[in-house]
Amino acid sequence: MADHFLKRREWLWTMGAASAGALLAGCRRAGREEDEESDEEKAEEISPAEDLMREHGVLNRILLIYEDAWRKLGAKKDVNPDALGHAAGIIRKFVEDYHEKLEEDHLFPRFEKAGKLTDLVGTLRAQHLAGRRLTEQVVGLAKLPALKNASDRQKLQDALAAFVRMYRPHEAREDTVLFPALRTVVSAHEYGALGEQFEDTEHNLFGEDGFEKYVDEVAGLEKQLGLYDLAQFTSPA
Repeated sequence: MADHFLKRREWLWTMGAASAGALLAGCRRAGREEDEESDEEKAEEISPAEDLMREHGVLNRILLIYEDAWRKLGAKKDVNPDALGHAAGIIRKFVEDYHEKLEEDHLFPRFEKAGKLTDLVGTLRAQHLAGRRLTEQVVGLAKLPALKNASDRQKLQDALAAFVRMYRPHEAREDTVLFPALRTVVSAHEYGALGEQFEDTEHNLFGEDGFEKYVDEVAGLEKQLGLYDLAQFTSPA
């Protein structure tokens, strides 16, 4: 009888240990899965600097469309008013009313408060205002009647050239100076929160695929104007 109870106690102890081991292994596995999900979520997060810089990519592709129209006007060739007007509309909605507003509301004040890069920020603010005035001119002149008028064609050509000339160095200075310096005027936590705030603003204004929507729109304009094939810009030298 004693042997029977001893064997039963050993059996219960073994089963209990096995159950505890299985439970522990399950907890560890769940923990690893949570860590993997957390890593995946972190990988999908876009930093505020990366967010702003990829939006500059959209702007750059519009500048290519502007340059194409500017050259055609100078060569007295036909310009597609609908495509040019559409491009200017993207500048207004996506660049000026969204992208630049993020900079003006969330970046510029932080640099000014910290007393860093204040001269640069002042110039960037002034260029935003100048850019909006030029966009008004492009929107108003990118119409068939204006394109048939020599004086209006010249005004449109001048506005396009001025916009491109200003925004090439404008965005380059932001990408290489202002955006990298953002981490020096905010905490790591605030930096991450800004990225989330930028994404939320984009989604609220344009939907979940707002950025992708505008990239597709620009690509459609490039195809319409014969500018989409990247190989055509390869230097023969």
